[in-house]
Amino acid sequence: MCMGLRNGWEPQDALARACLTRRTFLGAAAGAFGLASVGLSGCAQSALAEAMSGSGSGTSGAAQATADVTASTVKVGVMHSLSGTMAMSETSVRDAELLAIEEVNAAGGVLGRQIEPVVEDGASDNATFAEKAEMLLMSDHVAAVFGCWTSASRKAVLPIFEKYNGLLWYPVQYEGMESSPNIFYVGAAPNQQIVPAVDYLAERFGKRIFLVGSDYVFPRTANTVIKAQAAAKGYEIVGEEYTPMGHTDYATVINKIRAAEPDFVFNTLNGDSNVSFFKQLRDSGISSDDLMTCSVSVAEEEVAGIGASYLEGHMTSWNYYETTDTPENDRFVAAYKERYGADRVTDDPIEAGYCAVHLWAAACEKAGSFDVDAVRAAAGGVTFQAPEGLMTIDGDNQHMYKTVRIGRVNADGLIDEVWASDEPIKPDPYLKGYDWASNLS
Repeated sequence: MCMGLRNGWEPQDALARACLTRRTFLGAAAGAFGLASVGLSGCAQSALAEAMSGSGSGTSGAAQATADVTASTVKVGVMHSLSGTMAMSETSVRDAELLAIEEVNAAGGVLGRQIEPVVEDGASDNATFAEKAEMLLMSDHVAAVFGCWTSASRKAVLPIFEKYNGLLWYPVQYEGMESSPNIFYVGAAPNQQIVPAVDYLAERFGKRIFLVGSDYVFPRTANTVIKAQAAAKGYEIVGEEYTPMGHTDYATVINKIRAAEPDFVFNTLNGDSNVSFFKQLRDSGISSDDLMTCSVSVAEEEVAGIGASYLEGHMTSWNYYETTDTPENDRFVAAYKERYGADRVTDDPIEAGYCAVHLWAAACEKAGSFDVDAVRAAAGGVTFQAPEGLMTIDGDNQHMYKTVRIGRVNADGLIDEVWASDEPIKPDPYLKGYDWASNLS
């Protein structure tokens, strides 16, 4: 095992435990899962090398992160891509986290302290995320960090948080196959988004599926899950294409989609590549009436950036939409628009980032402390009446119970719910509840 144990919990992320070379994180896992490399440099390389050699374990003598708590304040980190290809998605998550911090402070703070956010730009670059994570923990001495979007950025910072015993609250749905004692996963696990979406689409549109994704860990692993699901259910994968982050020319991919004649496209593109893909798809004469797509990284914020006319009728799978009908969501949407402008939209990662701050605050209050180990021990069972509905922290794996919602983009650029689970679903990041997934992790 590359890292030591902490409080009896062995980090279970097999992918993140793959040995590092000097320039490539997850290199060993790439062969088995087809994962994109995550390049790291500078101080991030040094920290990761130490972590994987054993000196970086939380129990092997490495310096531990200590929170800068005064009689009146406590610092937290807010770390998202505010520039680069992911900025169109992540900037609004930062805004939601800052709104939540303002709300908590207005209500008296946490344990009598006002929260002071330290905002950093991950710049859509995995090495930058790792460097900023170490700086937040060891120079700024934050009590927790709210941040990341892509799984590649999360994988890049995971050894940093485990080495220094920091705490990351991650707000975005992801591919699963991970559970770290130093991360709380506030977005969906695959059984709360991807798996039910594939079954829903196959039942209504047909069993021939074309997979399109960005070339990094989340789409590759998500599609590994979908292929196992398809093999067990009798669905057919008729095409599988990946493009680099920030890719803009989708003519060849669209031609392959046409030739394959799928019943629907399952889309795991991330960032501004979605702008190019959907505009070129529509300009080629393909609308949702001709071929349905379902996206798991396109929400209201991305719809606004792409244009509703290009996405109208296409489907998404999330746990929350701006149109979600709860009193808490009415208040959240009103507060977000009052703070940032009436033309701004909310979406699932925005809401999850907002919830992460409130959940952390509640866990600290329950623990009576900002200490990472104390917060972790207290967090199981903590609830928050979120805009999406009741959210509960699963103490077994630090994921959330969440309601599954499948939606369709309307002409106004919002997403109308067309199906939802009857209740919040227990998170199953390793898909242990599915026989067909037994070989995935």
